Amino acid sequence: MPEQQSAKAARLLTAAGELLLKRGARGFTVADVAARAHVGKGTVYLYWPTKEDLLLGLVGRGFLGLLDDLITRIRTDAELARPSRFCPMMLEAAVNHPLIAAMQRQDGDLLGMLADHPRSVALHQTLGPSAVIGAVLPVWRRHGLARTDWDLADQAFALHGLITGIALSLVSGAGDPLPTADPLQVLSTAVTALLGTESAGDDDLTTAATELAGFLSERSSQAAKLVDIRVDAPHPDAGA
Repeated sequence: MPEQQSAKAARLLTAAGELLLKRGARGFTVADVAARAHVGKGTVYLYWPTKEDLLLGLVGRGFLGLLDDLITRIRTDAELARPSRFCPMMLEAAVNHPLIAAMQRQDGDLLGMLADHPRSVALHQTLGPSAVIGAVLPVWRRHGLARTDWDLADQAFALHGLITGIALSLVSGAGDPLPTADPLQVLSTAVTALLGTESAGDDDLTTAATELAGFLSERSSQAAKLVDIRVDAPHPDAGA
């Protein structure tokens, strides 16, 4: 990625991220980003042809960073592949990232054009709760980590509703009429109640962890393509 090859690109990304969170997507220009990063305006266009590309790059990097963290953690500790641990871990990582949380609550004030941009929508469809649950639930069912006496589509629908409901309560900022001291622990308990008692042995758990990490790696590659991140070609300004 450009910021891995160029200090200027890294400064531009940092500046754009700061301005986006402070002013919202409509509250600054490419010239503002360049000034904050102490480079000329034309330098921005060496890396991102438009402001839209720059903003999509920011959101995409948020997703990629989240995925990299989840993959590393699952490969390090197979226990995290258990539904009762994976779901809270994934949700906590998502709601703690301001741009991903903004996409979850469709925050048009912060995201501006990104809220409904086709590539943003495709990114969410690739990495959002529906996509993740649709892929990981069959893995859990195959390896004794979820009950199989329930129609898969109905089970996925129920799990999706549980996760997205708690996610929205965490990112909306509105007062919760039913407060709880530890919503992620509630989610963990509710996932176990929904999916049933686990029967997986150590080998099944290890295999499930490998499959989950593989799925996330595949989706990471898809996300990079959606935001046009060229991960294998250094930018001409690599020496900056």
